[in-house]
Amino acid sequence: MIEFVATPIGNLKDITLRALDALRAADAVFCEDTRHTLALLSAYEIRKPLYSCHKFNEREAAEKMIAMSREGKHVCVVSDAGMPVISDPGREVCRMLREAGEPYTVLPGACAFPCALVLSALPADRFVFLGFLPERASERREILSRCAAYPETLVFHCAPHDLDETVAALFGTLGDRRACAVREITKLHEESVAFTLSAGYRGEKRGEFVLVVEGNREKASGGELSALSPREHVLHYMREGLDKKEALKRAARDRGVAKSELYRETLDL
Repeated sequence: MIEFVATPIGNLKDITLRALDALRAADAVFCEDTRHTLALLSAYEIRKPLYSCHKFNEREAAEKMIAMSREGKHVCVVSDAGMPVISDPGREVCRMLREAGEPYTVLPGACAFPCALVLSALPADRFVFLGFLPERASERREILSRCAAYPETLVFHCAPHDLDETVAALFGTLGDRRACAVREITKLHEESVAFTLSAGYRGEKRGEFVLVVEGNREKASGGELSALSPREHVLHYMREGLDKKEALKRAARDRGVAKSELYRETLDL
């Protein structure tokens, strides 16, 4: 039996009774960082053999899991925090288990991005989770360009040292939008800070972040903004707090025209 087990994302009490039962019954626990998992298990007085399963050894770890499972052993797979595979190691393991015909299951529990969605107060009925953006600027632009038109709320993971660069990339590709930076989820210093992409994030850059960004409002409104006159379209964004330059840029992108076309019609604004 192989079980993927969600673990706390901060507060150690955010672990399910079912997860504790599984970890206590396990013959082996495969984890992203054995030191991190050892601390979690020790908090609940659980002692189990620990094996590494990280992005550099997933294939070897999967082969060992399959062999153990076929010997009738109970195997648990965890990451450092939250749900394995979701922005964490485990995807290759799942693929190999499926190809080998080896059954596995999932024990649900803590996960950072749904918490961040609720804390952001942005629409959460439909959203697109994009995880960590690539390090290469060209790859980031490609992904963000694809989702620029999405009306759904966009959700990203971000390390603190990448925050300013990521926000700048979001603004450069998506234009000005409402956003919320959520950090230290479930911990003592949990914080959610609302801001606009043009203004940037001005809060403390410590802890792992989830960035929640509103979707394309023109798309979400079913084309209502494009039904306005060019002047009214620009005024709409100026009333929301954008200066004229940014309002022109946003309206031109919505309408698929050059900014100069709208400028001639809004000289008196």
